[in-house]
Amino acid sequence: MTKTAAIIGGGVIGGGWAARFALNGWTVNVFDPDPEAERKIGEVMANARRSLPGLTDVALPEEGEIRFCGTIAEAVAGVDWIQESVPERLEIKHKTFAEIQAHCTADAVIGSSTSGFKPSQLQEGASRPGQIMVAHPFNPVYLLPLVELVPGDAGDPALIEQAKSLLSGIGMYALHLKKEIDAHVADRFLEAVWREALWLVKDGIATTEEIDNAIRYGFGIRWAQMGLFETYRVAGGEAGMKHFMAQFGPCLSWPWTKLMDVPEFTDELVDLIAGQSDAQSGHMSIRELERTRDNNLVTMMRGLKAQDWGAGALLNQQEALMRQGTDLGASAADLPADQPVPTARRTVPLDWTDYNGHMTESRYLHAFADATDRFMELIGCDAAYISSGGSYFTAETHIRHLDEVHAGAVITITTRVVLGEGKKMHLFHEMREGDRLLATGEHFLLHVDLKTRKPSPPSPQIEANLLRFAKGHAQLPAPDGLGRAIGAPR
Repeated sequence: MTKTAAIIGGGVIGGGWAARFALNGWTVNVFDPDPEAERKIGEVMANARRSLPGLTDVALPEEGEIRFCGTIAEAVAGVDWIQESVPERLEIKHKTFAEIQAHCTADAVIGSSTSGFKPSQLQEGASRPGQIMVAHPFNPVYLLPLVELVPGDAGDPALIEQAKSLLSGIGMYALHLKKEIDAHVADRFLEAVWREALWLVKDGIATTEEIDNAIRYGFGIRWAQMGLFETYRVAGGEAGMKHFMAQFGPCLSWPWTKLMDVPEFTDELVDLIAGQSDAQSGHMSIRELERTRDNNLVTMMRGLKAQDWGAGALLNQQEALMRQGTDLGASAADLPADQPVPTARRTVPLDWTDYNGHMTESRYLHAFADATDRFMELIGCDAAYISSGGSYFTAETHIRHLDEVHAGAVITITTRVVLGEGKKMHLFHEMREGDRLLATGEHFLLHVDLKTRKPSPPSPQIEANLLRFAKGHAQLPAPDGLGRAIGAPR
């Protein structure tokens, strides 16, 4: 049975909630008096449709309908979840909750996106206080899973469990805070970092860009996969969390920060934190935690690399420097035309291996596709040429898997031109680890006009470069496996 959510306030956060619910199959009722609300939510939905489905390897359910309602009463009638995201003014929220509770059922969860108000403040004067709870998300709501769920002392236990279950069903994590506090938990960290950053800028210590770089190139990536305490547990080495606390605890009294209101560093505090850390991660050795950390960091940084952003952009810059002075950085004129062309030399990364412990099938294609891209760049079909309106499209691919390869192996790929004339380009790749042949790949490509999306002749310079290699490679013996059908003897 389809569930229904009501979104009261369709701004950035409300729109994100609408997208999260709708893309997980819920019907969504939206109330927002802003005449631009439908357009704004439509734009948020477009971004969410582009990104959220890519997080999972199982297709999301059929997208739910988004209905724009003329009144709060119409929006909340009979729904399962109501999310309030109106401006951060307590009198507006009280008025909104009164109208919601006048028209919704008693078993609907009423969540508030507030980042600043405590549940006890929201519940003041409410007809059913236990129905209202803080459900504070993080932007973009349709991607980030955290929701700080703060029901307060008046919270209805059954509704709290219902809220946790419903949030889990749309891929979110409910951080259930048993005690209310101003700004909840996450925003208190953010506020502390924000205040210190303002001092660093004001005092001329660092610019905004330098501060951002300190976060995104360093501890921000560590925090993203291990949080704060587990990161410090690993930093304590084999001696564990108590050692870390003993080593770094005294600096709490040093003037490292403008935020000097710190708890007294006592044995009781050390034991409390060490005990909680043992419960959190004590089932794993430090070496296991380090390997998990490293796997996560590699995966995240490679994701950033694909976007040429943050720490990933640094990796791309490093790769460009590493190619200089090698065959992988050479021009077509620098390479002999009568020898296979070096098009790739790389280490097989951790995330390229599968449950059998060797490189997965799709990564062979990935590696060969990278080699094709390198050859295209070599003959002049580079980013500038593609932006001018021409490129090669792959029409056919054939891969032979000859031997397995594991993470950490250094693989090389060489490329031969089987056919290179007019619109056609037929490449044959060989992948090796040392002298061991791992796989071969054939790519047949057609040059295409990107405006018409139809085959067209390449530029004279590209055709000349391609023909030079085609003529040179034609003098070599035919490569083993060329054109071989599936099932034919190796």
